[in-house]
Amino acid sequence: MAQDIIVRKWSFANNDEAVAVLGPNDALLCLLDDAFASKVTTRGTEVSLTGTEEAVNEMYAVLRAVTQLAQLGVHLSEGDYRYAIEMAKQGEIDELVPLYTEEIAVTMRGKPIRVKTLGQRRYIDAIRKHDVVFGIGPAGTGKTYLAVAMAVMALKRGDVKRIVLTRPAVEAGENLGFLPGDLQEKVDPYLRPIYDALYDMYGAEQVARALERGNIEIAPLAYMRGRTLDDSFVILDEAQNTTAEQMKMFLTRLGFGSKMVITGDVTQIDLPRGRPSGLIQAAQILTAIPGIKFHYFTGADVVRHHLVQKIIEAYDKQNASSNPLQS
Repeated sequence: MAQDIIVRKWSFANNDEAVAVLGPNDALLCLLDDAFASKVTTRGTEVSLTGTEEAVNEMYAVLRAVTQLAQLGVHLSEGDYRYAIEMAKQGEIDELVPLYTEEIAVTMRGKPIRVKTLGQRRYIDAIRKHDVVFGIGPAGTGKTYLAVAMAVMALKRGDVKRIVLTRPAVEAGENLGFLPGDLQEKVDPYLRPIYDALYDMYGAEQVARALERGNIEIAPLAYMRGRTLDDSFVILDEAQNTTAEQMKMFLTRLGFGSKMVITGDVTQIDLPRGRPSGLIQAAQILTAIPGIKFHYFTGADVVRHHLVQKIIEAYDKQNASSNPLQS
């Protein structure tokens, strides 16, 4: 039985508000039109939505939420529009305004850092509430960046005395011995994503001073052995490339007054064939321990170009079909 077609109208306060909400070349309206297979037309400051009752109500809810954000001064990108539409389809659009108005941190240029997805919000909540958090998921979900942001804010508040950032020096078959320079110069390329996140929030000069004072320490994973990290915010990045022994060694460095965040993508393991990932093993044996939280990101949490999400979904589908028994 065909569903009845209805028409519902949305009005903006003025042309400036319409431009702020709809984006360049009415980007939001084009996305609504495509996502709901409905008809969206504009006349002046009025938008007409034509389609099934369910589709029209969801589009109306998106316009209402995005308009409220525009009135609060929040600028949304095309990717944000796409996520708002997905939230409406999932019945979660009422979460959009609280999601985009909570500040996690502020960059050195004064730009607020906010979560962009519900998955990212749950990740931040997990970091606040647990001493050890695993953030596992695909590239582009903000795993490392948000962890660094939380670490910087903890240091600024005085919750911790230092930030320790580390990752295994394993990358796609490369061998440190073949790279030029001393040990620090050899490992710096592997730590570049961490430096980039710090520079964004602190600036290069302040990061350099913090490194000299010991308030921030960036080192390869091997440097963690034999230490106890008290009053520290410790981040292990690219944890899928740790061995089981390395992961155990790292986790047992946790000291009093400290917090650990471990991030990784189990679909991009560069360990030699036959060497099990310490991240996968940890997810199998540590989930029942109170105080340890595992948070899993999905393609819906990708905040890069919308094609990145499509690429991840395509590879996941291929992996699932070629490895039907893989969980």
